[in-house]
Amino acid sequence: MIQIFKDVRIDWLANRRGFIAVSVLLMLAGLASAIVRQATGGQAFNLGVDFKGGTVVTARFRQRPQDQAIRSALAAQNIRDAIVQPVTDKQDTVLIKVPLEGQTEEEVQGGRAKVRKALETFGPETKPQTHLEADPNAAFEIVGTDAVGAIAGAQLRNKAIAVTLAALVGILVYIALRFEWTYGAAAVIAVFHDVLVTLGFFSIFQWEVSLTVIAALLTLVGFSVNDTIVVFDRIRENRKLHRRDSLYKVTNDSINQTLSRTVITSGLVFLSVLAMVLFGGEVLRGFSLALLVGIVFGTYSSVAIASPIMVWWEQRIEAANRAAALSLNPPPKGSLQASAKASGRDPMVARAGKRSHGAGRI
Repeated sequence: MIQIFKDVRIDWLANRRGFIAVSVLLMLAGLASAIVRQATGGQAFNLGVDFKGGTVVTARFRQRPQDQAIRSALAAQNIRDAIVQPVTDKQDTVLIKVPLEGQTEEEVQGGRAKVRKALETFGPETKPQTHLEADPNAAFEIVGTDAVGAIAGAQLRNKAIAVTLAALVGILVYIALRFEWTYGAAAVIAVFHDVLVTLGFFSIFQWEVSLTVIAALLTLVGFSVNDTIVVFDRIRENRKLHRRDSLYKVTNDSINQTLSRTVITSGLVFLSVLAMVLFGGEVLRGFSLALLVGIVFGTYSSVAIASPIMVWWEQRIEAANRAAALSLNPPPKGSLQASAKASGRDPMVARAGKRSHGAGRI
């Protein structure tokens, strides 16, 4: 395996409080943005047509303009957040999704009228009851108009949440069976962190949330968990190889040993997603932004969130087991302090050393 970093000795767990503080601040910032926007009469998230309803106009052109030209024409008619989506099997046809124009029949027709007026900047529309082929002077025709109501939007939103939660439950079960339940819980908490931070960015900057963003969040879940599992797998191997080392040291060593792999994998994916953000256009903007933020914080959480949580949880369980064992078989008074003084170590360090003897049981 290619090693960019060799003999790394960074004490990641020593900075765990700072890492967690940064994550908590980011999540609180996103939560505050959502609450303030909702309280002031706005929306916590800039939901797209897929979620809040709207009008979908299908238009066919004799010579189709560029998507950006269509968006500019729509913006000139005060149509904001419109989505222009090409039809892959029909090069001359586009779908124009206009938000908040699909609740009643009058609003549907109003949305159609706005789109028609915007498209007339490219030339006249076909005459009534006439197709584009039969009218040589026409530049476009509106093939159809559909509406996505609020009920459909709510159903899509609920299904998106259900799919995300189901994915997280599946990940928890898999990692609990593959490693231990503490590892699975730490990985799921880290994934929740990634999703919440990404959604916080979407609330703060009011980036549009569409079904492609939900697809990006599910992609992020898989990517983040994969990176976390690589670190956890190395921790498991090192706990078997170095039974005398404390879990604290084994975790730090494992993160440092997999650091090259993490940087190479995440760095290449980051560059690919960055290219989508810069050159992918409006259609891929929400998807690529969600992936960009998610990959950065997904990589960060694998090192700075999942591993410290796992170590903390394991230490709490070990302390509870030790307390239960001592309550059943209390040692002679002062024996722990005496042995610690004789070895020149602090009692907490002595406990950490004892913990490593059972480290291979996973």
